[in-house]
Amino acid sequence: MKRSCKILDIELIEGEYDTNSWLEAVRGLENEPEKGARCLVCFDKRFEITAKKAKELGEKIFTSTLLTSPKKSLKQLQYIGDILADRYGISFIAPDFRKASGTQEQNIMAKKDRLYRQDYCGCIFGLTMQREQQQRVADELFSPISKQIQPESIEARVELYEKRMEYEEKNIEYKIVKERFLNWRIKFGKVVVKKETIPVHFLPYSTIRGEYSRGKIDHSIDELYYMNRDEIKFISLDRYSQLLGIKYKNITNLIYNPPSFDKELKIRKKIITNYYDLSTIIVIEQIPTKKVEIFLKSHIYEDVKEVIYET
Repeated sequence: MKRSCKILDIELIEGEYDTNSWLEAVRGLENEPEKGARCLVCFDKRFEITAKKAKELGEKIFTSTLLTSPKKSLKQLQYIGDILADRYGISFIAPDFRKASGTQEQNIMAKKDRLYRQDYCGCIFGLTMQREQQQRVADELFSPISKQIQPESIEARVELYEKRMEYEEKNIEYKIVKERFLNWRIKFGKVVVKKETIPVHFLPYSTIRGEYSRGKIDHSIDELYYMNRDEIKFISLDRYSQLLGIKYKNITNLIYNPPSFDKELKIRKKIITNYYDLSTIIVIEQIPTKKVEIFLKSHIYEDVKEVIYET
């Protein structure tokens, strides 16, 4: 949006990102399908802010980019837009951008201008249902407390497109290409020893069969400690820090100040040379000598990401 407004020489006025009041407004409508009652409430809330601002600026018309989306109802958009137009004494324009192969034309134009096109409206409930239907992980909703940027996350996309804007400002030629890769997300993970949860850090691409395992340390090789079940391995925080070249005081310090995802992959490669290894590797302050319980829910899945290259 910032880039498009700059290209078109249009001032960008950003409204407040008020998630909490929006969630309150659609309470009870979380399971509504696309083009259902939740959309009407959402349009009403978003359009009123836009109409009010247009009136304040002395504009006579307002509209919405949602009119271009095949996932939205033109009738709903027109209905809410007209009500608010009457309320604020301005006009709502609602061209049908989809007719006469309009959607295909949009795709061609977006590709030509190298625009990023999100494939959902931005609603977390619509996104969740869409990803469930696609049998895909809704990784757009993952944002770790560590602030580590995950592959093909919202943060990674923002980082890429900010880099793109930087290249364009400096007149640097670039190319954005798509690459297919194996992605990973962790939903939760914890380690319990004698009914006490121990602070730990799971390395990327840690997986187990199911979501639970238990066992004891069986042996060690080069300071990597092997549990006797489910290919689970432990490494001490001191050893991890040594390999990384950063001294962490404790696991909590690591959790809130982790290295980049790519650096962690390099550490994993130093620990286990097998490129295809997906076993769980756990960083822990003290290697446990008692029986250990591991709870882990993670996902490995095919994905596509965009990568920017200077040309």
